[in-house]
Amino acid sequence: MARNAVYRVKMRRRREGKTNYRKRLAYLKSGKPRAVVRKTLKYIIVQIVEYHEDGDRILVGLTSKKLKDYGWSGSFKNTSAAYLTGYLAGKLALQKGIKEAILDIGLQRPVKGSRVFAALKGLLDAGLEIPHGEDIFPSEERIKGLHISEEVGKMFEEVKAKMEV
Repeated sequence: MARNAVYRVKMRRRREGKTNYRKRLAYLKSGKPRAVVRKTLKYIIVQIVEYHEDGDRILVGLTSKKLKDYGWSGSFKNTSAAYLTGYLAGKLALQKGIKEAILDIGLQRPVKGSRVFAALKGLLDAGLEIPHGEDIFPSEERIKGLHISEEVGKMFEEVKAKMEV
């Protein structure tokens, strides 16, 4: 730890492994809202967040548990659920007049084809403008849940159709 007499303790959220302040500063300098995507052990969380001096304001926020209202009976943490959660968040953001954002994945590793990028694909398909690379998304088969079963693929299409209305 300390190697000499002067030691500076890092900020609390950095010590807890919750915030990378260099990345956060770069996001805030853009002046655009952030599309925050987080994974938990049970759900996917997608939020559109705007910076304010008092503290960040969540403009749109929902978890994959909200998919239950649209008839989703599968897992709330798989790739299909991540895509649908991002898609629904994107639709809600457009209704509130938000047209663009930047992706904030926090301290998660950016792995090609991960659930984080499935949620990003959902946000993009809903109509938001978010800077991205084309080769990071999961395959269409994984997004639609066909790698799990045909029933999940059918349920995916039904839930997405309900979100269109």
